[in-house]
Amino acid sequence: MTLAWLETTALKGLHCLDAETAHRMTILALKSGVLPARRPLADPRLNVRLWDLDFPNPLGMAAGFDKDGEVPDALLNLGFGFTEIGSVTPMPQPGNPRPRVFRLSAHQGVINRFGFNSEGHAALRARLDRRKGFDGIVGINVGANKDADDRNADYVAGIHAFADTASYFTVNISSPNTPGLRDLQARSALAELLTGVISARDTCTRHHGRHVPVLLKIAPDVTDADLEDIVEEVLLKNVDGLIVSNTTVSREALGTSGETFEAGGLSGRPLFRKSTIVLAKARKLAGPDLPIIGVGGIDSADTAWTKFTAGADLVQLYSALVFKGPALVSEILTGLGAKLDAHGLTSLREARDSTVEAWASETA
Repeated sequence: MTLAWLETTALKGLHCLDAETAHRMTILALKSGVLPARRPLADPRLNVRLWDLDFPNPLGMAAGFDKDGEVPDALLNLGFGFTEIGSVTPMPQPGNPRPRVFRLSAHQGVINRFGFNSEGHAALRARLDRRKGFDGIVGINVGANKDADDRNADYVAGIHAFADTASYFTVNISSPNTPGLRDLQARSALAELLTGVISARDTCTRHHGRHVPVLLKIAPDVTDADLEDIVEEVLLKNVDGLIVSNTTVSREALGTSGETFEAGGLSGRPLFRKSTIVLAKARKLAGPDLPIIGVGGIDSADTAWTKFTAGADLVQLYSALVFKGPALVSEILTGLGAKLDAHGLTSLREARDSTVEAWASETA
């Protein structure tokens, strides 16, 4: 029996379970070491240096998989260049009632309405303290409690809670599953939020003697005018980067078959086009210097390459693993190396932005 056969068999077994139970079983398998390390051969052309961080490769695990920081090192051992924990909220909260995650196998997509289920800051802090001594880039995606009186204060609390251990922070105001959260993307609300978060970042920099980058994760459903406002505020407030994008509430990419789809955020292959258009538009607005992480619908070396050419410096995935399993990580990284060979390039940075104009001219 080969590793590939075992993983394929395990994936089929997981698809016999409901999606959330399958996810929990995968976390437990990673914790127990059942899934073996499979770091791909290092390719120095895939190294990326941003924010004084050296990424061994540009492919990360997106937030949402390891919400409570249970398996960051196991994920890095699958070959990811970095991973992102969260979203984590200050106080524990259960999120929305089950069922709250749904596979769309025919579309290679996933709908979720988890609603920031989180064990809270204290539980994550305890896990990260036990992790000390491990290498690897581990970001922390911070969120706000559903019933918070002051959501801005919740984000600031996240910065203070983990500034001594996070590789970077993501401020998540773009989940569609917490009522009113996306309202924080409106310019006046965003300006107030970013002022507080960046002030906290700068205070922690002085206190800990290390600058922890803060990134803003945005929705793919913003209008062009809203996107322009967001990018302007990001630049004005000295935010360190953008993540484009979160899930979409649109069902347009699923076609007109008459199917009825669950409420929640849609990710996976149906998100690819929409998120890539917003990525390219954000790159045009931001200019060449602001780091951007591209997310949404990456399920192959081709789709990852497209994100780079549309303006991304790094990329993340999650939903594709539901359908393709952990072998996808090595497959994408090997394929990116082949892309560089085919184009006669020595780094991904040389490929960046080559299709920005084309993608930005599209209508999402």
